[in-house]
This record gives sequence, C-alpha cells and structure tokens, in this order.
Amino acid sequence: MTIYNTVAPAMLAVDPTIKFSAIEYSDYGLGTGDGGDPMTYLPTFVAAANAGGANAQVNIVSTHFYSSCDQTNTDTQLMATVPQFAQNVSYFYQELKTRADLADVPVWVTENNVNADYEGANGMSTCNPNQVFVDDHRGTSAFFAAWRPYVFSALGKVGNQALYHWAYDGDQQYGEVDGSGNTYLSYWVDKTLATLYPSTPTSAGPEILQLTATDTISVETLATKNADGSVTVMVDDHAVAMAADNNGAGAPRTVIVDVSELGNFSSASLLTINASTSAVTGPAAASSVTPAGRMTVNLGGYGVAWLMLKP
Repeated sequence: MTIYNTVAPAMLAVDPTIKFSAIEYSDYGLGTGDGGDPMTYLPTFVAAANAGGANAQVNIVSTHFYSSCDQTNTDTQLMATVPQFAQNVSYFYQELKTRADLADVPVWVTENNVNADYEGANGMSTCNPNQVFVDDHRGTSAFFAAWRPYVFSALGKVGNQALYHWAYDGDQQYGEVDGSGNTYLSYWVDKTLATLYPSTPTSAGPEILQLTATDTISVETLATKNADGSVTVMVDDHAVAMAADNNGAGAPRTVIVDVSELGNFSSASLLTINASTSAVTGPAAASSVTPAGRMTVNLGGYGVAWLMLKP
C-alpha cells in the first residue's frame, strides 16, 4: 500500500489521464489463509484512506485466475476451481463496498488460463520442481471449449467486467495462435464469446436473464437478452467422464431448454464448439432449428452450444 499510494500520484502528476488497475495478484484459496487468499490482503487495501488503505486513484481492481499449476491435476480438479473464481470476485465486490469511494470500482480478471506452470531450469516444472515440466494441452483442446465459457458465465453472473486470456501467441498450453499464426481451438472459443457478447465502455452488453437449472454441477447455462429482443442461451457441457481423466473427452449431456416464458420467436439457430470443431477454420456456421417453447441441445462431451433466438 505504501508503494501504491506513493507511485500512483506520481504517475498522475506526469499524465493526469492515466487509469489504474490495482492489485493484480493471482488469487486462490479464499478463506484458507494461503498465499493466494484475498482475505489476507484485500482488507488492507480497502482500509480507511487515513489508516493505511488506498488513498490514491483506483479505477479498476484486478485479479488473476488459473485452475492449476500442476499438469497432473485431473479435469475434475480444474473444473472445480471455476465456482471458486466466482466466489473470489464476489468477495472483491463485498470488500470494495465497505468504502463509499470504492463501491463502484469494477473488478476485472486480467489474466486467465487453465494452467499457470512453465518450464524452469533443466526442463523441470517451476511450480513442482521435482517433476519434469509438461505442456498442459487443456489450454487449447476441447477441454478449453468447456472450461472457458464456464469461466465466462460464472464470472459474468457475479459482476466481473473483463476477462483477459494470458497470451495470444503461444504454445498449446497458453496460446490462441502458434508462432506462425495458426489458430488453436482456444482462438475460436474466445472469438465466439467476444462476438456474441460484445461490451464497450458505452454499452455494457446484453442483459443476463434469470433462469432455473436442474443441473448446475456438470452443465453451465447462461441466458442473455440483446437490445433488439433476441435471446441467446449458452449451454456448456463441462461434465467429466472419469474421475482420473486428464484432458479427457468429457461426458455427453442432453439439455432441454424451456423458453416458453419468453414469448414467441420467429427463427432460431444453434452454434456449437467441441472436439469436432476445426482449429483451422473454426466452428461450422450456425444451423437453423425450429423455434419452440422447449428445445433440445445435445453435446457429446466437452463443449459449448449457443441457441440463438430471434423475435
């Protein structure tokens, strides 16, 4: 806090238009007292300005979320971290609201990826020095097609306002494209999310609708309404097939989407990203489906589908 309260004003003195993204820690283990537990440092940040807390400009409070730092962690372990991400964001907002001048500060996730580990000395894992480092391909496989939309939805529902991938040009653990510009599946996942859920400083994006879900353990559902009255229902299958799976195929899910309370729609289409999606050309064009009060979405394993309804 001493550094922040000293450096931020000095930067403003040079450029009064600058904006500050504060904190930028990697958060995990909420309430555990571990090194990534925001309960160990955030109360200090939001303490009264005259009692050691932030007394300089704060435009954004940011955090970083990774599901693992160990490639041997199972798919089940990684998927279980996503609700914890949301709990962390909720805690950030809870603490910011304890100060009137910070109550409206947005929370951003400025780093996000499946695995934070990287190669250290002699090819060994940095996080786990006793084991050889291995690229975690779940950052670009069908696992990612289930994991990232799940993260996007869970964080959006608790008010997170920005979600940044760790690296654009990178390997199969971190990247969206490789060193030659060839796309990974992760590129198409994030491109589709950015296209379907646009957000700008002047437009906060679509309205999140309330819904009732019978399966919140293995399926994530996000319903949104756009300004033109169209509705998008995202169905994300993050069901793990076997407890020991590591970059597995996931388990199939059939979801019945009941939109009868939303009135009638003139047309509907379905867009899917899964293991069958080409990493080169991206998802096939959305297929036309017949709009109805109850509609079926089938996912054969890890993946995500968007049911798009037009009035």
